[in-house]
Amino acid sequence: MRMQELYKKTIVSAMKEKFGYKNIMSVPKLVSVTLNVGVGRFSKDKAYLDNVVSTITKISGQKPLMTKSKKSISAFKVREGQIVGVAVTLRGRRMYDFLEKLINITYPRVRDFRGVIDKCVDRTGNLSVGFREHLAFPEIQADDVEHVHGLQINVSTTAKTRAEGLELFKLLGFPFKRD
Repeated sequence: MRMQELYKKTIVSAMKEKFGYKNIMSVPKLVSVTLNVGVGRFSKDKAYLDNVVSTITKISGQKPLMTKSKKSISAFKVREGQIVGVAVTLRGRRMYDFLEKLINITYPRVRDFRGVIDKCVDRTGNLSVGFREHLAFPEIQADDVEHVHGLQINVSTTAKTRAEGLELFKLLGFPFKRD
């Protein structure tokens, strides 16, 4: 069963039962998934930036945006307008497809993976997970990789509390670490 259909059928009823929602519209739902890569000291290296853009495009299926710094910070050797990252936001069908791939394919391919720590869910019910290497994604061939980089994945929800968000992610099938 696809994740979007699973949400509509079983997750809504389970969340209504557990938290006592009277209206179906008050049940928390997923809003967006954002993939972000900070380029750091490689911001002037055009080949590295092109590599990051191509890997994020392969992983997400959508062309990313180059994020630029808003102000200069001399301690970090960053100037205003300099490219500091690459980001893409997924919504709708692409978001659900990406999360399904993340849970069922990518997490099992991560070396020494013991589960997502429940502290990754913030107090407003959003999930933030980081990867040290982008090689775990099935679209990336290890032989073709020139530069290995990490990436950050943020999953935004309409949950109002940490407990609601945590329960939503557990029902979606995220592999949380057991105590």
